[in-house]
Amino acid sequence: MALTNQTDILLESGTNELEIVMFNVGSGMFGINVLKVREIIQPVEVTETPNRHAHLEGVARLRDEVIPVVDLAKVLGYPPSEDPENDKFIISELNQLKVAFHVHSVSRIHRISWEQIEKPGELSQGHDANTIGIVKMEDNISLLLDYEKIVMDIAPESGISMPKAKSIQYKDRTQKQLMIVEDSPILRQMLEDVLEESGYVNSHIYEDGKEAWDFIESMQENAPALPDLIITDLEMPKMDGHHLTYKIKNHPALKQLPVVIFSSLITDDLYHKGEKVGADAQISKPEIVNLVDHIDSMILSEE
Repeated sequence: MALTNQTDILLESGTNELEIVMFNVGSGMFGINVLKVREIIQPVEVTETPNRHAHLEGVARLRDEVIPVVDLAKVLGYPPSEDPENDKFIISELNQLKVAFHVHSVSRIHRISWEQIEKPGELSQGHDANTIGIVKMEDNISLLLDYEKIVMDIAPESGISMPKAKSIQYKDRTQKQLMIVEDSPILRQMLEDVLEESGYVNSHIYEDGKEAWDFIESMQENAPALPDLIITDLEMPKMDGHHLTYKIKNHPALKQLPVVIFSSLITDDLYHKGEKVGADAQISKPEIVNLVDHIDSMILSEE
């Protein structure tokens, strides 16, 4: 079943809502953003690869593509499926990479607000920190996983490449202030490190769109305190990046603030969502060099 081509499933941009595909692994209930899902299929034959990561089953052929298959039970520490006939492969696209997540069953799609999603505390996270949000449903809870981190743990090259970042020419960017809105601690640190290496040493970090918006709104009449540019992820508890961008671009005193969306969800199919809310640029993770080039063109060219 293909999902991203069904216009009745995709939401309008900027509503602070999302739709999640609910699935089970072992005794746990989890969700994945519909925007990450290309299709859901019955498991196909998997070819084992030598010296593969412990969480990787191997590779599978899907039409003309060969894609890696990740066993989410192994990632999450659950036993193998007790009823393999119900197993599914969730074909996902993130960080410009297609991957099949092997799950034990798929139930349905739920439409929820990002306000229903709580940040996981340190105790609820566990030592692997694979959870980015706890979804409060009517009669239970489910977990949103950090799928980018799961993939990066298996294939580090799918994340922000520090060697590539070394190619960024250092400039005196010290007078410019950036706001980074990113819920993943790992990506926040990597992004801050790369920007600092390039000369952007004044960055203010926020873990979700609501935190960032509360600060921006409180500073709207104090122009020197506002950032010169905002870099935002899309998937974040409380307020997502599309809604944050929409609120900024529809505020008369703030609409001139440049907003760059930096997300694994910037695909050809979904680029229009960022355009609708007024994003000044949209860069797909992990293209960090491209991100710095766009930032430079927006706020250094003014001088």
